[in-house]
Amino acid sequence: MLRIPSTFVAAIVEPIWDLKERSVRLKNYKRLLRSQWYSSDRLQEMQAARLRELVVHAAETTPFYTSRFAETGIDPKQVGTIADLKDLPILTKSDVRNSQADLFSRDFERKNLIRAKTGGSTGVALEVFCDRRGVQKRAGAALRADRWSGWRLGQPIAAVWGNPPAVKTWRNKLRSALKDRIIYLDTMRIDAAAIDRFITEWKQLRPGLLYGHAHSLYILAEFLASKGTAIKPSGIVATSMMLLQTEREVIEKTFGLPVTNRYGCEEVSLIACECEVHHGMHINAEHVIVEFLKDDGTPCQPGEDGQLVVTELVNYGMPMIRYAVGDRGITTDRSCSCGRGLPLMESITGRTADFLIAEDGSRVAGISLIENTLTALPGIKQLQLIQEDHMRLDVHLVPTPDYDDTVECDLVSQLKQALGQDFEIVIHKVKRISQDSSGKYRFSICRIRE
Repeated sequence: MLRIPSTFVAAIVEPIWDLKERSVRLKNYKRLLRSQWYSSDRLQEMQAARLRELVVHAAETTPFYTSRFAETGIDPKQVGTIADLKDLPILTKSDVRNSQADLFSRDFERKNLIRAKTGGSTGVALEVFCDRRGVQKRAGAALRADRWSGWRLGQPIAAVWGNPPAVKTWRNKLRSALKDRIIYLDTMRIDAAAIDRFITEWKQLRPGLLYGHAHSLYILAEFLASKGTAIKPSGIVATSMMLLQTEREVIEKTFGLPVTNRYGCEEVSLIACECEVHHGMHINAEHVIVEFLKDDGTPCQPGEDGQLVVTELVNYGMPMIRYAVGDRGITTDRSCSCGRGLPLMESITGRTADFLIAEDGSRVAGISLIENTLTALPGIKQLQLIQEDHMRLDVHLVPTPDYDDTVECDLVSQLKQALGQDFEIVIHKVKRISQDSSGKYRFSICRIRE
């Protein structure tokens, strides 16, 4: 791959490419660099205007929302805040799956919309679409979030990612060589030989950003630490899955940099990201509105865990209004010391499907169980919790030489304390935790349908 000065790529190649594609990506990126410093009141006013414009558009051009607004009696032109839509039913994955055609806006030809498909980690994959301008705006927001990590526009990227795209056409090859300049470590094939190739490519290209699945970055960090090999990115971004504190510490120690935790999904793209302060995640407020709702549908108070319901403000081709993304998180009312007006969320607590069901019927965050036991107990390298029956938990663990019967008894005891004393805890010692088909790792899986 060509070694091109990053400043040249940022100043010449990137703008020319956007001009050629008639893209608003860089324009939106620059606008977002300014708007991140707006006051919270000004950002809320911006959100309100964009929300009203979106709901009017959706009600007038999509059969699905025409019916929904009529049924609820909500006048889209009177919508000022997301609270005005509290009576609008939440958009579920089943709604998207079963009413997909009615969600398309008549202002766009379907052939011109850009398709994305979720990985189906909850059991069933989902197809969503976005208009081209919305996709370009999403890309601009991703550039801003990456900048918070220490990366700068124009620098090459190293992605630790599953199923990397194949570059086939001459146009894509040209784009890859001049603009994107990305090297991949395929998470479906992480072994010593693959990492050695990755390191060789790294030394040739010298990427500024190391980006990837959180656990895959951890695996890479452990390998590099064991070999005494050093690579030095300008920024590290972990995404696509929960970033465990224990894994964050290993990654940061290995690379000598803080990890930037980023959160989003295929359906609505970037939702939130840590800034350089790393104390909570800034919500991408110019593009999305996030509601934190209790199980009864009422808003959460600061510090409370709830389901995340997202309204995306930039997708006019297939509007997603009050969409339940399938994740849970904790809201906050505090401000970040960085000075940005963008609102914060404390953390993601996991996918809804990652919460285990205790003996008394309550839900327990499986990721929290894993973090607590990994921190407290020696001899355990990795854990995966799988619940297929109400009173049984299968525990897949990768042991270290320190693992013994005492550790196992303590592990079982802690899990029973959280889930119920009559729970059957079945331990499976394995050499590695397997990924799903997208290359991600899932550490807490509940297959019980309530």
